[in-house]
Amino acid sequence: MENNGDREKDSLLSFDRVVDAASVLAGVVHRTPVDYSRTFSQLTGSHVYFKAENMQKTGSFKIRGAYYKIHRLDAAQRARGVITASAGNHAQGVACAAAKAGIAATVVMPATAPLAKVEATRGYGAQVVLAGQGYDEAYSRAKEIQAATGATFIHGFDDPDVIAGQGTVGLEILEQLEHADAVVVPVGGGGLAAGVALAVKHRCPSVKVIGVQSAGAPAMYTSYRLGRWQESERACTLADGIAVKRPGRLTFSLVSRYVDDVVTVDDEEIARAITMLLERSKMVVEGAGAAGLAALLQGRVALPGRRVAVVLSGGNIDINTVSILIERGLLRSGRRVYLRALLDDRPGALQTLLASVAEMRANIINISHDRVDPCVPLQKAEVKLLLETRNPEHVNGIISLLREKGYKVEKG
Repeated sequence: MENNGDREKDSLLSFDRVVDAASVLAGVVHRTPVDYSRTFSQLTGSHVYFKAENMQKTGSFKIRGAYYKIHRLDAAQRARGVITASAGNHAQGVACAAAKAGIAATVVMPATAPLAKVEATRGYGAQVVLAGQGYDEAYSRAKEIQAATGATFIHGFDDPDVIAGQGTVGLEILEQLEHADAVVVPVGGGGLAAGVALAVKHRCPSVKVIGVQSAGAPAMYTSYRLGRWQESERACTLADGIAVKRPGRLTFSLVSRYVDDVVTVDDEEIARAITMLLERSKMVVEGAGAAGLAALLQGRVALPGRRVAVVLSGGNIDINTVSILIERGLLRSGRRVYLRALLDDRPGALQTLLASVAEMRANIINISHDRVDPCVPLQKAEVKLLLETRNPEHVNGIISLLREKGYKVEKG
């Protein structure tokens, strides 16, 4: 149930505020494209359109809310500067907006924040403080600094102006995609989902708005299902942009009122969506940004034949994470495989094994040959191969051939 403070904040936020935000942001942020994806439409059965906020300034939608909030500060607030807490995207949004406004900004980020997001935030001119292992600990530290300095706190999601700024994503979708049936949006603290839902439902009430949260940080999902604000015990997920233990009070109120459903996806499903977007659409998207597509691919959101806008909320993913996800994706799809085989420790034995691999048209990426490991029987050698393959059937064919030739071979 909403308390008086929630209702008071809610009264400050209206559809007109979102419209005003759109006017302020015109010429400041990119009007990101809404692009049709034939590939993902075929895979999901929906007519899928991507709202590409991964192509936004600072790499995510967060610049919208941050800029609008800072735009509305008075002279005294600007003189004291601003402070915020963020896992990365809101950090960059605030840093960029503060730089445009010519005011000082301090950003507290978790010590675990991706290096790319930390360096990008510093690059916009903000002072970065690393504290805690997640957003909630960084938030506590930021509030301590605020109390000591008097800086204005720019909340990442639970603020009327920030929500109004994020709501401009919804306005653009309705303007760019005629006859949209649904909008699928990632959910963490709820600022984007709340703003988009507010905008969409006021302009086109029949359009469904569906939120997607990581199962590793399910606070808003749990709150929505139970009908009351809930804090999560954990916030551990590949989708660091939505790794929040405590959803906003105001955002929960708006999500409860305007969002049609909230579902969850797990990290493996998000990882698959990231790699598929990279390969099929040539789009770099972070975990939070891929959550909506993951829900469609897994059938958590099933809208056959409907025109569905999927918000790709950000593209600020660490390059090391991309490398790991690509490798895992190749292994999962059977396009790479690790094999181990025992063979006689004699001249020519390795060459014979490799000839069999070549016969199956597999490419060797890496090889190791071990005859001294105590776990390897005497007069035997263990060979470990990393092969480039075509698909699972190709992998099974290689293993079958090697076993037919007498090799003891297994994956791993």
